[in-house]
Amino acid sequence: MSGTALFSIGVRALAANYAALQTTGHNIANANVAGYSRQRVELETSLGQFTGSGFFGRGVDVATVTRSHNQFLTREAATARSLASADAAREHQLSQLELIFKSGEQGLGHATGQFLNAMSDLASRPYDSATRTVVLSRADALAQRFVEAGVQLESVQRGVNEGLRASVDAVNSLAASLAEINNRIAAARGLGQPANDLLDQRDRLVAEISSHVQIATIPADDGTVGVFVGGGQRLVLGNRAEKLQLVGDLFDGSRSAVAITEGANQQRLGSAALGSGSIAGLLRFQNEDLVTARTRVGQMVAAISEAVNAQQMLGLNLQLPPGSVPSAAMFEVGDPLALPASTNAKDLAGAYIGAVTLTVQDASQLEASEYRLQFDNGAGQWRLTRLSDNLVRLVNSGDVVDGMQIDITNAAATDQFLLQPVTRAAVGMRALLTDPRDIAAASPLVASTGGANSGTAAIGALTMVTPPVDATASVTVTFGAIDGGDPSGRSRLYDWTMFDSGGNPIASGSGSWAAGEPLPAPPDADINGFQLSLTGVPAEFDTLEIVPTPYPEQNNGNAVALAALRDKALVGRDLMADGSFAGGATFTEAYVAALSDVGVRAQSAQSSATISSALASQAEAARAGEAGVNLDEEAARLIQFQQSYQAAAKVLQVAQSVFDTLLETTT
Repeated sequence: MSGTALFSIGVRALAANYAALQTTGHNIANANVAGYSRQRVELETSLGQFTGSGFFGRGVDVATVTRSHNQFLTREAATARSLASADAAREHQLSQLELIFKSGEQGLGHATGQFLNAMSDLASRPYDSATRTVVLSRADALAQRFVEAGVQLESVQRGVNEGLRASVDAVNSLAASLAEINNRIAAARGLGQPANDLLDQRDRLVAEISSHVQIATIPADDGTVGVFVGGGQRLVLGNRAEKLQLVGDLFDGSRSAVAITEGANQQRLGSAALGSGSIAGLLRFQNEDLVTARTRVGQMVAAISEAVNAQQMLGLNLQLPPGSVPSAAMFEVGDPLALPASTNAKDLAGAYIGAVTLTVQDASQLEASEYRLQFDNGAGQWRLTRLSDNLVRLVNSGDVVDGMQIDITNAAATDQFLLQPVTRAAVGMRALLTDPRDIAAASPLVASTGGANSGTAAIGALTMVTPPVDATASVTVTFGAIDGGDPSGRSRLYDWTMFDSGGNPIASGSGSWAAGEPLPAPPDADINGFQLSLTGVPAEFDTLEIVPTPYPEQNNGNAVALAALRDKALVGRDLMADGSFAGGATFTEAYVAALSDVGVRAQSAQSSATISSALASQAEAARAGEAGVNLDEEAARLIQFQQSYQAAAKVLQVAQSVFDTLLETTT
């Protein structure tokens, strides 16, 4: 056996332990690097050399350097991080939304209450110009408060757009880096050894992409990994990266959508397809939470404005002479919109051929929702989907649904539309009146009982239902015999006659008055636009006189009706088959419901974000426990390999001594 064998063993041992020391030092240096996987030198025994006396060992060889990596735990950590990012993004946006829906004196409900309370003050002092000025001031403050809320909601939308843009740019940058790393890993694979640091870097890039969008990874035979988003759309394949793109919503250009570009093709990715990640969280907030908030505010604005305007225009203002200037609306709001899909048919000039027009018929029936309108070929009608609850109804042009009339013009069967009856109502709200005299506090008509009446009937209240047919006309009501259809005997038949300003009869009719019901009671014929409630019971031949208001500055009939709107359920009413209404909420109740809805969403999102963040931390801890660096363990190994290195050096010293002895013996 050659004397150099011991030298060879010592050198191999020295090199192996030096490699172990170098790797341990590398681990210690990267202990605090996120995503670093602990590396380990794999040693193997060199094959022994055969001699006549048997096999003599030749020391140790360094086989490779491996990293501690668990593919399952790494994938679970990335998935948990993706879910946590989605919940955190949505929770952050909802916390911003909460700031808009304020309680107390800063809230929309308080501003509405203040305005209607001012109407109560006006009912007490209809002649007082200062009180009228306060009403106008409250009306302007109410409009400004709703406009402010609408503008803030639009600002939140712009913030979502910017957040989506930043996330899309980050994903594209990370995907390009991942493709480059894939290329380097594939090149290193040809050397026969794993590129551990490159593999760690790739895992970190995959994890960072996961924080923005949920992905699936598939390893390839050449060592690269393919990354897919949106249920199978290619993001990275080998050394090629595709790009996500921020595009406008299919219907509403103020909103954003995400698409992926593959060559000349562009595929839109919905929030459901994206799964989780900050992009999916932002899209979910935009398409669900923010839309609900905007439509709830818009529903309130539309209902308040229509109710106040309708009642205002039933009254009599103080412009002289009385009735010379018709009462005008107090508010205006943003128009309802029907937005065509960008894919709808266009003419040669690029204008959309088909169009849909929305007209609000009854704002109290409007829902806090947007709608999708598309043609149903099977039914041969248009399919209207209420997006708040996915209720589907078939409609034709001219139909009235949820208080809005839908008119469809020249639309093709392939066209689609997004209907926004209330989404932008708040931002377009304005107070229109500037002259205190324009407030219609007076009722145009007043009622009194005949001086010769023998019954107990008295005037309860006169309510205008529609504008008078003739504001100068008077009406005489004469009660007759007991209505035979009433077994209680408390109801009476009556005749009425309308006279013009000269005392000439111009219309007449008859009806039946039921105790406890207004006169006339629907569906009886309208008498000059009023309903009259009575207390007591009229006797036969008793009369009522309904005449134009002689002193409008002293009359508060319409101001009382305006103040009474505060307690009426005029938001979100349901029209029943018999023409009656059910459900609905007062203005205050509607705002409380909106406030509660946002609060519940924010609280739920906060809980989800807390839970998913904890799960992500646990998943990362499990991954780090398997692949991370434990400094105590590395310090122990450092001492172990140091001692092994010193022992190997001692082997070389002994080999040197033996070799010297052999030389001396042979000389």
